[in-house]
Amino acid sequence: MEYLLNVTRKTRENFITLVESLTVEELNEIPAGFNNNIIWNFGHIIASQQGLCYRLANVKPVIDKRYILPYTKGTKPESFVSADEVDILKGFMRSTIDQLEEDLKQGKFTDYHAFTTDYGVTVKSEAEAVQFFVVHDALHYGMASSIKKVITNK
Repeated sequence: MEYLLNVTRKTRENFITLVESLTVEELNEIPAGFNNNIIWNFGHIIASQQGLCYRLANVKPVIDKRYILPYTKGTKPESFVSADEVDILKGFMRSTIDQLEEDLKQGKFTDYHAFTTDYGVTVKSEAEAVQFFVVHDALHYGMASSIKKVITNK
């Protein structure tokens, strides 16, 4: 489990570096051919991890729902995300994984409800949720990297 959490941390640090290389306007830009933007992908992996690990185990998420709801599956960017909110999300990128690691050690996830992802993969435990969101985080980091190439013409 420690290895998977460290892979997640590395992906998220790379994502933070990507976010810090752009303006807030660029983070909010939805280029032609895309239905979301970089900051939505950034917030989405935080929201998804909270749902996959906490909500599906009937454990209260560790961040306020105002930072989860706009980024959940099936949503799209509805408003401009400010620089202040970008900074808050950057903090959550790190803190939610640290908190998850502690909560896993404390055995908080005893009532997990299975969930079938859009990939067609059924997640049946918090351990499987961690395994899945490693892939999910990388997918959305890749999407954000593609958007960056389009909006910066690189």
